[in-house]
Amino acid sequence: MNAMLGLFITLVMVFGGYMLAGGKLGIILHSLPYEMMMIGGAAMGAFVAGNSFGTIKHVGGDIMAVFKGPKWKKNDYRDLLCLMHDLVNVLRQSPVDVEAHIEAPQESSIFQKYPKIQKDHHAVELICDTIRSMIMNFDNVYQVEELLEKQLETMEEEALHGAHALQNMADALPALGIVAAVLGVIKTMASIDKPPEVLGQMIGGALVGTFLGVFLAYGIVGPFAAYVKHVREEEHSFYALIREVLVASLHQHPANICIEVARRNAPKRVRPSFVEIDEALKESKKAAA
Repeated sequence: MNAMLGLFITLVMVFGGYMLAGGKLGIILHSLPYEMMMIGGAAMGAFVAGNSFGTIKHVGGDIMAVFKGPKWKKNDYRDLLCLMHDLVNVLRQSPVDVEAHIEAPQESSIFQKYPKIQKDHHAVELICDTIRSMIMNFDNVYQVEELLEKQLETMEEEALHGAHALQNMADALPALGIVAAVLGVIKTMASIDKPPEVLGQMIGGALVGTFLGVFLAYGIVGPFAAYVKHVREEEHSFYALIREVLVASLHQHPANICIEVARRNAPKRVRPSFVEIDEALKESKKAAA
Protein backbone atom coordinates (compact mmCIF):
# COMPACT_ATOMS: atom_id res chain seq x y z
CA MET A 1 0.00 0.00 0.00
CA ASN A 2 2.81 2.42 0.89
CA ALA A 3 4.51 1.70 -2.43
CA MET A 4 1.39 2.45 -4.49
CA LEU A 5 0.65 5.62 -2.53
CA GLY A 6 4.23 6.83 -2.76
CA LEU A 7 4.41 6.13 -6.50
CA PHE A 8 1.11 7.98 -7.06
CA ILE A 9 2.28 11.03 -5.07
CA THR A 10 5.60 11.11 -6.93
CA LEU A 11 3.99 10.95 -10.39
CA VAL A 12 1.31 13.54 -9.58
CA MET A 13 3.71 16.01 -7.98
CA VAL A 14 6.42 15.79 -10.64
CA PHE A 15 4.29 15.79 -13.77
CA GLY A 16 1.52 17.92 -12.25
CA GLY A 17 4.03 20.58 -11.27
CA TYR A 18 5.62 20.44 -14.72
CA MET A 19 2.28 20.98 -16.46
CA LEU A 20 1.17 23.73 -14.05
CA ALA A 21 4.43 25.54 -14.83
CA GLY A 22 3.45 25.52 -18.51
CA GLY A 23 5.41 22.50 -19.62
CA LYS A 24 4.18 20.44 -22.54
CA LEU A 25 3.74 16.77 -21.69
CA GLY A 26 3.70 15.89 -25.39
CA ILE A 27 7.47 16.38 -25.70
CA ILE A 28 8.10 13.85 -22.93
CA LEU A 29 5.53 11.38 -24.25
CA HIS A 30 6.96 11.60 -27.77
CA SER A 31 10.48 10.75 -26.62
CA LEU A 32 9.49 8.37 -23.83
CA PRO A 33 9.38 5.07 -25.81
CA TYR A 34 12.82 5.54 -27.37
CA GLU A 35 14.50 6.90 -24.25
CA MET A 36 12.90 4.20 -22.11
CA MET A 37 14.13 1.54 -24.52
CA MET A 38 17.70 2.79 -24.25
CA ILE A 39 17.77 3.48 -20.51
CA GLY A 40 15.57 0.59 -19.39
CA GLY A 41 17.21 -1.84 -21.80
CA ALA A 42 20.72 -0.86 -20.72
CA ALA A 43 19.71 -1.09 -17.05
CA MET A 44 18.21 -4.54 -17.53
CA GLY A 45 21.24 -5.71 -19.50
CA ALA A 46 23.62 -4.50 -16.80
CA PHE A 47 21.38 -6.08 -14.15
CA VAL A 48 21.46 -9.48 -15.89
CA ALA A 49 25.21 -9.25 -16.49
CA GLY A 50 25.98 -8.32 -12.89
CA ASN A 51 23.80 -10.81 -11.01
CA SER A 52 23.38 -14.56 -10.76
CA PHE A 53 20.22 -16.28 -11.98
CA GLY A 54 19.23 -16.92 -8.37
CA THR A 55 19.44 -13.22 -7.52
CA ILE A 56 17.48 -12.26 -10.64
CA LYS A 57 14.75 -14.71 -9.68
CA HIS A 58 14.83 -13.43 -6.11
CA VAL A 59 14.29 -9.84 -7.25
CA GLY A 60 10.96 -10.86 -8.80
CA GLY A 61 9.75 -11.91 -5.36
CA ASP A 62 11.24 -8.76 -3.84
CA ILE A 63 9.25 -6.52 -6.19
CA MET A 64 6.06 -8.36 -5.22
CA ALA A 65 7.00 -7.83 -1.56
CA VAL A 66 7.05 -4.07 -2.18
CA PHE A 67 3.31 -4.19 -2.81
CA LYS A 68 2.40 -7.02 -0.41
CA GLY A 69 4.55 -6.00 2.54
CA PRO A 70 6.28 -8.38 4.99
CA LYS A 71 5.29 -12.03 4.85
CA TRP A 72 4.91 -12.47 8.59
CA LYS A 73 2.04 -10.76 10.40
CA LYS A 74 1.32 -10.34 14.11
CA ASN A 75 -0.61 -13.62 14.32
CA ASP A 76 2.35 -15.45 12.79
CA TYR A 77 4.66 -14.20 15.55
CA ARG A 78 2.14 -15.44 18.11
CA ASP A 79 1.94 -18.82 16.39
CA LEU A 80 5.73 -19.10 16.23
CA LEU A 81 6.07 -18.49 19.96
CA CYS A 82 3.40 -21.10 20.68
CA LEU A 83 5.16 -23.58 18.39
CA MET A 84 8.50 -22.97 20.08
CA HIS A 85 6.88 -23.30 23.52
CA ASP A 86 5.55 -26.74 22.62
CA LEU A 87 8.87 -27.89 21.17
CA VAL A 88 10.90 -26.64 24.13
CA ASN A 89 8.56 -28.44 26.52
CA VAL A 90 8.94 -31.71 24.62
CA LEU A 91 12.71 -31.21 24.45
CA ARG A 92 12.88 -30.69 28.22
CA GLN A 93 10.73 -33.71 28.99
CA SER A 94 12.47 -36.10 26.61
CA PRO A 95 15.08 -35.25 23.94
CA VAL A 96 14.29 -38.61 22.34
CA ASP A 97 10.62 -37.73 21.83
CA VAL A 98 11.42 -34.42 20.12
CA GLU A 99 13.39 -36.25 17.41
CA ALA A 100 10.12 -37.47 15.87
CA HIS A 101 9.10 -33.84 15.33
CA ILE A 102 12.39 -32.54 13.94
CA GLU A 103 13.15 -35.51 11.69
CA ALA A 104 9.72 -35.40 10.02
CA PRO A 105 8.30 -31.89 10.58
CA GLN A 106 5.70 -32.32 7.82
CA GLU A 107 4.20 -35.18 9.82
CA SER A 108 4.67 -33.58 13.24
CA SER A 109 1.50 -32.95 15.24
CA ILE A 110 3.11 -29.80 16.67
CA PHE A 111 4.10 -28.28 13.32
CA GLN A 112 0.76 -29.21 11.75
CA LYS A 113 -1.03 -26.84 14.14
CA TYR A 114 0.75 -23.95 12.40
CA PRO A 115 0.54 -24.64 8.62
CA LYS A 116 1.97 -21.30 7.46
CA ILE A 117 5.14 -21.83 9.49
CA GLN A 118 5.26 -25.49 8.49
CA LYS A 119 5.32 -24.48 4.80
CA ASP A 120 8.26 -22.10 5.29
CA HIS A 121 11.36 -24.19 4.77
CA HIS A 122 13.66 -21.51 6.24
CA ALA A 123 11.86 -21.53 9.60
CA VAL A 124 11.45 -25.31 9.70
CA GLU A 125 15.08 -25.92 8.73
CA LEU A 126 16.36 -23.42 11.30
CA ILE A 127 14.27 -24.93 14.11
CA CYS A 128 14.99 -28.57 13.28
CA ASP A 129 18.71 -28.15 12.59
CA THR A 130 19.27 -26.18 15.77
CA ILE A 131 17.35 -28.57 18.03
CA ARG A 132 19.23 -31.44 16.41
CA SER A 133 22.50 -29.69 17.26
CA MET A 134 21.30 -29.10 20.81
CA ILE A 135 20.67 -32.82 21.20
CA MET A 136 24.04 -33.75 19.67
CA ASN A 137 26.03 -31.17 21.67
CA PHE A 138 23.86 -30.82 24.74
CA ASP A 139 26.76 -29.85 27.02
CA ASN A 140 28.34 -27.37 24.61
CA VAL A 141 25.94 -24.44 24.87
CA TYR A 142 28.12 -21.80 23.23
CA GLN A 143 29.01 -23.91 20.21
CA VAL A 144 25.34 -24.39 19.35
CA GLU A 145 24.66 -20.71 20.00
CA GLU A 146 27.49 -19.67 17.66
CA LEU A 147 26.30 -22.07 14.97
CA LEU A 148 22.79 -20.61 15.17
CA GLU A 149 24.11 -17.05 14.95
CA LYS A 150 26.16 -17.80 11.83
CA GLN A 151 23.21 -19.49 10.14
CA LEU A 152 21.03 -16.43 10.78
CA GLU A 153 23.71 -14.11 9.41
CA THR A 154 23.89 -16.18 6.22
CA MET A 155 20.10 -16.14 5.87
CA GLU A 156 19.96 -12.36 6.25
CA GLU A 157 22.77 -11.82 3.76
CA GLU A 158 21.03 -13.99 1.17
CA ALA A 159 17.67 -12.29 1.78
CA LEU A 160 19.20 -8.86 1.08
CA HIS A 161 20.79 -9.80 -2.26
CA GLY A 162 17.74 -8.55 -4.16
CA ALA A 163 17.71 -5.19 -2.36
CA HIS A 164 21.41 -4.69 -3.11
CA ALA A 165 20.85 -5.56 -6.78
CA LEU A 166 18.00 -3.05 -7.07
CA GLN A 167 20.07 -0.37 -5.35
CA ASN A 168 22.94 -0.97 -7.77
CA MET A 169 20.49 -0.51 -10.64
CA ALA A 170 19.24 2.73 -9.09
CA ASP A 171 22.82 3.99 -8.76
CA ALA A 172 23.46 3.27 -12.45
CA LEU A 173 20.28 4.83 -13.88
CA PRO A 174 21.39 8.52 -13.79
CA ALA A 175 24.53 7.66 -15.78
CA LEU A 176 22.50 5.62 -18.26
CA GLY A 177 20.17 8.60 -18.62
CA ILE A 178 23.17 10.73 -19.55
CA VAL A 179 24.16 8.10 -22.15
CA ALA A 180 20.71 8.38 -23.73
CA ALA A 181 20.89 12.17 -23.60
CA VAL A 182 24.31 12.22 -25.29
CA LEU A 183 22.98 10.02 -28.06
CA GLY A 184 20.13 12.50 -28.47
CA VAL A 185 22.60 15.38 -28.70
CA ILE A 186 24.61 13.47 -31.32
CA LYS A 187 21.43 13.05 -33.33
CA THR A 188 20.67 16.76 -32.94
CA MET A 189 24.16 17.81 -34.07
CA ALA A 190 23.70 15.72 -37.20
CA SER A 191 20.67 17.90 -37.99
CA ILE A 192 22.26 21.26 -37.23
CA ASP A 193 20.93 22.70 -40.50
CA LYS A 194 17.31 22.33 -39.34
CA PRO A 195 15.20 25.33 -38.23
CA PRO A 196 15.54 26.45 -34.57
CA GLU A 197 12.07 25.16 -33.59
CA VAL A 198 12.98 21.68 -34.87
CA LEU A 199 16.34 21.72 -33.09
CA GLY A 200 14.61 22.86 -29.89
CA GLN A 201 12.29 19.87 -29.97
CA MET A 202 15.21 17.53 -30.64
CA ILE A 203 17.26 18.95 -27.76
CA GLY A 204 14.22 18.75 -25.49
CA GLY A 205 13.77 15.12 -26.48
CA ALA A 206 17.43 14.42 -25.72
CA LEU A 207 17.09 15.94 -22.25
CA VAL A 208 14.22 13.56 -21.53
CA GLY A 209 16.87 10.86 -21.23
CA THR A 210 18.63 12.68 -18.39
CA PHE A 211 15.30 13.35 -16.71
CA LEU A 212 14.20 9.72 -16.95
CA GLY A 213 17.46 8.37 -15.60
CA VAL A 214 17.39 10.60 -12.52
CA PHE A 215 13.63 10.22 -12.01
CA LEU A 216 13.68 6.43 -12.20
CA ALA A 217 16.72 6.23 -9.91
CA TYR A 218 15.55 8.50 -7.10
CA GLY A 219 11.79 8.41 -7.58
CA ILE A 220 11.08 4.73 -8.20
CA VAL A 221 13.89 2.15 -8.16
CA GLY A 222 15.83 3.62 -5.23
CA PRO A 223 12.80 3.85 -2.92
CA PHE A 224 11.74 0.35 -3.98
CA ALA A 225 15.19 -0.99 -3.07
CA ALA A 226 15.02 0.73 0.33
CA TYR A 227 11.57 -0.71 1.03
CA VAL A 228 12.65 -4.20 -0.04
CA LYS A 229 15.50 -3.95 2.46
CA HIS A 230 13.06 -2.87 5.16
CA VAL A 231 10.70 -5.77 4.39
CA ARG A 232 13.46 -8.38 4.39
CA GLU A 233 14.97 -7.06 7.62
CA GLU A 234 11.56 -7.19 9.32
CA GLU A 235 11.01 -10.72 8.02
CA HIS A 236 14.42 -11.68 9.38
CA SER A 237 13.29 -10.65 12.86
CA PHE A 238 10.79 -13.53 12.66
CA TYR A 239 13.64 -16.02 12.34
CA ALA A 240 15.60 -14.18 15.03
CA LEU A 241 12.84 -15.06 17.51
CA ILE A 242 13.69 -18.72 16.96
CA ARG A 243 17.24 -17.93 18.06
CA GLU A 244 16.03 -16.07 21.15
CA VAL A 245 13.88 -19.00 22.29
CA LEU A 246 16.48 -21.67 21.66
CA VAL A 247 19.36 -19.70 23.18
CA ALA A 248 17.29 -19.11 26.32
CA SER A 249 16.48 -22.82 26.36
CA LEU A 250 20.18 -23.66 26.05
CA HIS A 251 20.74 -21.68 29.25
CA GLN A 252 18.14 -23.85 30.99
CA HIS A 253 15.44 -21.21 31.41
CA PRO A 254 11.84 -22.47 31.78
CA ALA A 255 9.79 -22.60 28.57
CA ASN A 256 7.61 -19.64 29.60
CA ILE A 257 10.70 -17.50 30.22
CA CYS A 258 12.16 -18.52 26.85
CA ILE A 259 8.99 -17.37 25.11
CA GLU A 260 8.84 -14.11 27.04
CA VAL A 261 12.46 -13.27 26.16
CA ALA A 262 11.68 -13.79 22.47
CA ARG A 263 8.38 -11.88 22.63
CA ARG A 264 10.08 -8.78 24.00
CA ASN A 265 12.60 -8.87 21.16
CA ALA A 266 9.90 -8.91 18.45
CA PRO A 267 9.39 -5.66 16.47
CA LYS A 268 6.81 -3.48 18.20
CA ARG A 269 4.46 -3.40 15.20
CA VAL A 270 4.01 -7.17 15.21
CA ARG A 271 4.76 -7.95 18.86
CA PRO A 272 1.96 -9.99 20.49
CA SER A 273 1.06 -9.00 24.03
CA PHE A 274 1.73 -11.21 27.04
CA VAL A 275 -2.01 -11.82 27.38
CA GLU A 276 -2.33 -12.84 23.72
CA ILE A 277 0.45 -15.40 24.10
CA ASP A 278 -0.99 -16.71 27.36
CA GLU A 279 -4.46 -17.15 25.83
CA ALA A 280 -3.02 -18.80 22.71
CA LEU A 281 -1.08 -21.29 24.84
CA LYS A 282 -4.19 -22.11 26.86
CA GLU A 283 -6.19 -22.69 23.66
CA SER A 284 -3.41 -24.89 22.32
CA LYS A 285 -3.46 -27.01 25.49
CA LYS A 286 -7.26 -27.36 25.30
CA ALA A 287 -7.07 -28.44 21.66
CA ALA A 288 -4.39 -31.03 22.50
CA ALA A 289 -6.37 -32.43 25.44
